[in-house]
Amino acid sequence: MISPERSSSQSPRSPAAAAGAPFLSISVTDPVKMGTGVQAYISYRVITRTNLPEFEGPEKIVIRRYSDFEWLHDRLAERYKGVFIPPLPEKNAVEKFRFSKEFIELRRQALDLFVNRIASHPELKQSDVLRTFLQADEEIMDRARSYETGIFKKPADFLQMFKDVQSKVSDVVLGKEKPVEESSPEYEKLKNYIFELENHLAEAQKQAYRLVKRHRELGQSLADFGKAIKLLGACEGDLMEKVFSEVGSKSEMLSIKLQREADNLLFNFEEPLKDYVRAVQSIKATMLDRANAFRQHFDLDQERKYKELNLEKLKFMNPEKYAEAESEFRELKADSEEATKKFEHIVRLMNEELARFQEQKTADIGLAFHEFAKGQAKLAKDIADAWRSILPKLEACSTS
Repeated sequence: MISPERSSSQSPRSPAAAAGAPFLSISVTDPVKMGTGVQAYISYRVITRTNLPEFEGPEKIVIRRYSDFEWLHDRLAERYKGVFIPPLPEKNAVEKFRFSKEFIELRRQALDLFVNRIASHPELKQSDVLRTFLQADEEIMDRARSYETGIFKKPADFLQMFKDVQSKVSDVVLGKEKPVEESSPEYEKLKNYIFELENHLAEAQKQAYRLVKRHRELGQSLADFGKAIKLLGACEGDLMEKVFSEVGSKSEMLSIKLQREADNLLFNFEEPLKDYVRAVQSIKATMLDRANAFRQHFDLDQERKYKELNLEKLKFMNPEKYAEAESEFRELKADSEEATKKFEHIVRLMNEELARFQEQKTADIGLAFHEFAKGQAKLAKDIADAWRSILPKLEACSTS
């Protein structure tokens, strides 16, 4: 899902694809290392081409870094509860690898896929934060990222957040609060499916990683063997030297093919599986939003029912306080109805998102396995052809 071909399939990338039709084409290109030491990071050119009227012009080029993509992801996650926000590649990497050519290219392609998934999503593509990300200059982007990630929060805000969390934990520990969970059969089935899918995808990705590693190790072994067999032939007679030299050359040639196939496996097989592991984690984040919305809906509904009973009693027992209580009840009822609508909205969105996810997953994983099988078949043929081509010379050598 992160090879150039797969990335381009996520959204209309060519303005000429349909003359006159609305299009939004985005490319993440030209990764460049900026700064030194612990302050070093990679910047990317993000090129947007579009004919949509809400954008500033037909083409815009901006410079972005990983934290800008992270800002876009987090703002969308805040605003679009119930939507499966496309996943970002992992933020952290082992220090000695994070500026390697392979890691930089993997991340560039993953970021390209991330932003194009957003641009092809029926709701997310209309977001003003996407337009800010694609069009704002670096100074405005830095200011938006700093402000909205909380740098300008007051110390009192952090203190209150800490107190809220501390109070919540105390309630759970002391048994004052028992979390209420949605328990419909359909939702239980969904949860079981998502957790099983995550486990199976993670295991498949782990084995794909081992396949990549095995191809690289075998390629290196063949390269080393090729050099060794050439040296062995050099100390033999003319016939042996020629035959062994050809065996060594075939080994070195196959070593290159194995290394290329290892790269193909990494980009077109392991990474698509890894990307879907991340996608499932995004679904789980949406499930958490759904769980929170359900608890709010449930708690307010229970409180509304309780106060409704008290209101009836108050009507007869304390009429002078009835008007005030009735006003509070109407506010509570409105809040309860709003929470119910919010929960139902998230449920509806999740159902739509799941259908879209299943369709895209089937296509992407199917393509990944097709690429895997095609690459393995070609590699096996190349290996068989290479060794078969020198069998007559080896047979002649062994019978001479």
